[in-house]
Amino acid sequence: MEILNAIFVAPFVDMWEFPAFLIEVVITGLLTGVMYSLVALGFVLIFKASGVFNFSQGVMVLFAALTLVGLMEKGVPVWIALILTMLVMIALAFAVERAMLRPLVNQDPIILFMATIGLTFFLEGFGETLWGSNVKRLDVGIPNESFEIHGVLLNQFDLFAAAIGAVLVGGLAVFFHKTPVGRALRAVADDHQAAMSVGIPLRTIWIIVWSVAGVVAMVAGIMWGAKSGVQFSLSLIALKALPVLILGGFTSVPGAIIGGLIIGVGEKVAEIYWGPLVGGAIENWFAYVLALAFLVFRPQGLFGEKIIERV
Repeated sequence: MEILNAIFVAPFVDMWEFPAFLIEVVITGLLTGVMYSLVALGFVLIFKASGVFNFSQGVMVLFAALTLVGLMEKGVPVWIALILTMLVMIALAFAVERAMLRPLVNQDPIILFMATIGLTFFLEGFGETLWGSNVKRLDVGIPNESFEIHGVLLNQFDLFAAAIGAVLVGGLAVFFHKTPVGRALRAVADDHQAAMSVGIPLRTIWIIVWSVAGVVAMVAGIMWGAKSGVQFSLSLIALKALPVLILGGFTSVPGAIIGGLIIGVGEKVAEIYWGPLVGGAIENWFAYVLALAFLVFRPQGLFGEKIIERV
């Protein structure tokens, strides 16, 4: 009885006994969730356009951050470095289309997936060759001071990152659903051959979507790099994006942001209120347990399309 009370009753008592602290934990989780969503968005973009899970998205985040901080270390002003980094990510999209995607048109998705694994190792080694492997501090002028409102402690950097993420998600949602290019992207994802038969240029579409995913990776790299430093472990943030995709759905831009918010809040609340019962570190694995539950009961995610195969 005491064990059940400790698990199911005591944490909720603590929540309502200190409501200001609970609000602070939830807000922190929401802001962290936006950061997860920025990484997940890159996966969604490429999956919607090609039906392939881009294993290299995490390394694209790292490569963009390394490029930006490397240019800034060489004395390039921050705004010029941002523009140059964006151009580098677009150039990377052209190179990926020419060297990797074009020869693999109409191949099985598993082949393209394996190609993205190879791209992961290439970008990681290429980034280390260009910019070195030391941990780098990234400062793009975003304030990082904390302030208090009615007993709730907030951080300026987290609020700025959340605002950037909201603008990015809104822009991408409009792009996919209201523009001819966005509709072409969805057509290509459904059927490459059918899309080409009606005049949709597959190669151009892939360049566009990889360019957009590269810019999203750059934004995510800036946010995560400025928060925790630019280091090669940054590429592992892609692993935390997997539960976000499972919850939101691999084909939904809004799902990426909703899934990120659920994961962010869930892991913070679990760590604070249930972590002491098991010795802590719930934050490291809570997202994967939640994703496993979704795979059992709703494998397509909250906003994903249910796939029905008739035999």
